[in-house]
Amino acid sequence: MEPTNATHRQYEALRAYFIDKVPSKVAAERFGYTPGSFRVLCHHFRADPGREFFLPERSRAAVGERPARKSSRLRERVIALRKQNLSVYDIAAVLAAEEQALSPPAVWAILSEEGFARLPRRADEERGARIGVTPAAVADVRAFDLAPREFRTDVGGLFLFVPMLAGVGFDAMMKRAGLPASRMVPAGAAMRSLLALKLTGAARTSHGMAQVFDEGLALFAGLNAIPKRSFLTEYSCRIRPACYHKLMTAWFDAVGALGLQRGVSFHLDFHTIPFHGEDALVEKHYVSKRSRRQKGVLAFLAQDAEQQVFCYANAGIAKADQANEVLRFVEFWQARTGALPEELVFDSKLTTYANLDALNQMGIRFITLRRRSAGLLAELGPASAWRRIELKGVHRAYRTPKILDQRITLTDYTGPIRQIAVTDLGHEEPTLVLTNQLRRGATGLIDTYARRMLIENSISDGVDFFHMDALSSVVAMKVNCDLQLTLIGSSLYRLLGARIGGAYTTAESRHIYRDFIDASARVAITPNTVEVRFGKRAHNPYLLDAGFAETDIPVPWWQGRTLKLTFG
Repeated sequence: MEPTNATHRQYEALRAYFIDKVPSKVAAERFGYTPGSFRVLCHHFRADPGREFFLPERSRAAVGERPARKSSRLRERVIALRKQNLSVYDIAAVLAAEEQALSPPAVWAILSEEGFARLPRRADEERGARIGVTPAAVADVRAFDLAPREFRTDVGGLFLFVPMLAGVGFDAMMKRAGLPASRMVPAGAAMRSLLALKLTGAARTSHGMAQVFDEGLALFAGLNAIPKRSFLTEYSCRIRPACYHKLMTAWFDAVGALGLQRGVSFHLDFHTIPFHGEDALVEKHYVSKRSRRQKGVLAFLAQDAEQQVFCYANAGIAKADQANEVLRFVEFWQARTGALPEELVFDSKLTTYANLDALNQMGIRFITLRRRSAGLLAELGPASAWRRIELKGVHRAYRTPKILDQRITLTDYTGPIRQIAVTDLGHEEPTLVLTNQLRRGATGLIDTYARRMLIENSISDGVDFFHMDALSSVVAMKVNCDLQLTLIGSSLYRLLGARIGGAYTTAESRHIYRDFIDASARVAITPNTVEVRFGKRAHNPYLLDAGFAETDIPVPWWQGRTLKLTFG
């Protein structure tokens, strides 16, 4: 007998083996089993010999009458709806609304029985109302609507920066820098859109575009909607390299006019932004966070030691040129202020001895480190020559180090240079400090270099809060564009902290963001004003004391409407 199904086949195979005594291999081959699977089948049968291979005969009463086909009235309703070009899902939704629930597969069963073919795929606009992704509006300044209305925004704190941007003529600055623009998205609006993502502190890796439907974000940018991430990425790639220097110089002059003080001492450092692609043109640089060399984009940063704000940045520096970047910063500072920087503080890998000599010839004081070697450490004087000092200006565990103060000569450096070996500073080996300040007290020099750790904290603040390392983020930006936005964002936070005063003058950006910027608000647009109303918050008194409630400044990208800030 030819088996009609799998259970029947198992029965016939087992019967041939156990009853007819057919060899296992022959029975397996006869009924299409492998020898191994047939042995497993026999094992299971021995474990359960009472297994039922045949269902007991069921009476008509037990089986019951088969359910009748769908009522002709319901079938006619389904057919009538299909003739209106409705899909099976649309038909099921209509029937559910009429309290005649029928699943989409059941609807299709009726239609297929009646000979209906499947509908061709329809465009989104041809479909009826349904649950799905809500398309965002296309960013277009010509569709920017300032009709009187009121709405809630989660980014109310961003409007605290609007008076500063309006005060520096942000749109005109972007135009002078030569940034690309279009009739739909002007340069100022595009840069404000990118800047908003910086100022909100959102980690672009995962949350960069989480608030694209927020009307407040679009109002801040001066658009009907924030541009899509593809546009923002493309925009950063369209900016010519020459524009970045123009933008940096224009912003430097503008923040000075806003009242940002300029110091005389600067901390300099390199930062490697990791690159994870396969581009062979990207060089390998040392990444301190990972303690190894890997492919990355080398960025140079200069921080005002007194104001703790970034004042210069450059990216894409080649290994062959990195030693001369300190001289480029000196040229930039002299061109913008008319004077040379008075003091530079940096580590041993930033430049060469020849450039140290150039700085000394220009009369610029510097403090740096010398690379240690076994031979160099062996040449240090005896223990009796060391003396202990006390550091009073820094809060750290090691405040009473020992020093050895010497005058030495270096290759490519003209004249003597001062070397101070420092031990008991938390390191196993002595730290060698080099400086051209031959008469300054050793305690003050070590104290100044110890404060240099602040730039490392500031760079960490820029990496984490301004997400400088997020090259594979939702909004992938060119590194130079990202750095300039970081400079602008850092300055805005420092200006805001200085206006609030107190401890916020030197507070980290993330602290200011947490206390003031991370705030929702109600926005009311009228024919003459844009009023941002903040709710009750513990830190509102600081803003009131700083005079934010008296804000009354016309905003150019709001068609001259004035900004007013109120606090609950």
